[in-house]
Amino acid sequence: MRNLLGTVLLLSLLYGCGGTGYLPYAPHALNPAQISSLVSTASVDSSVPAGLIRAVLMAESAGDPSAISLAGAQGLMQLMPGTSQSCGIDNPFDPTENVLCGSSYLKSLLDRYHGNVTLAVAAYNAGPGAVDRYHGVPPYAETRAYVARVISAYRSY
Repeated sequence: MRNLLGTVLLLSLLYGCGGTGYLPYAPHALNPAQISSLVSTASVDSSVPAGLIRAVLMAESAGDPSAISLAGAQGLMQLMPGTSQSCGIDNPFDPTENVLCGSSYLKSLLDRYHGNVTLAVAAYNAGPGAVDRYHGVPPYAETRAYVARVISAYRSY
């Protein structure tokens, strides 16, 4: 317990709190009603099925708006800083901005791959360059597992 408190204190000193009041790397998952509301709004705004947005969101962050990956992806939809910047959002840890931007990016991938959900999800994880280079889902174990997890969750919603 003492080590955990020391780690949290160190992280708070190194990273500070995000603008939303969440400490990066600390679990602050939103409740299902909050996630449903965000997903519903983003689905209408982006014309992406709500179930697909929810499946990606849960695979990316498990509903934690303060999530940060080792690669630097941030928030609920795990946006890379360049993606956040292209959406014009100021705070990638703001749940509404993050989900709207992530859904918009997902829509652009669905358009790019002519509605092929598998390729769009693979590109969300590995990048469109990797999907194009391999003419399909890249042979990365992480991406293949991610695609399977998201597609399975999408089918269950």
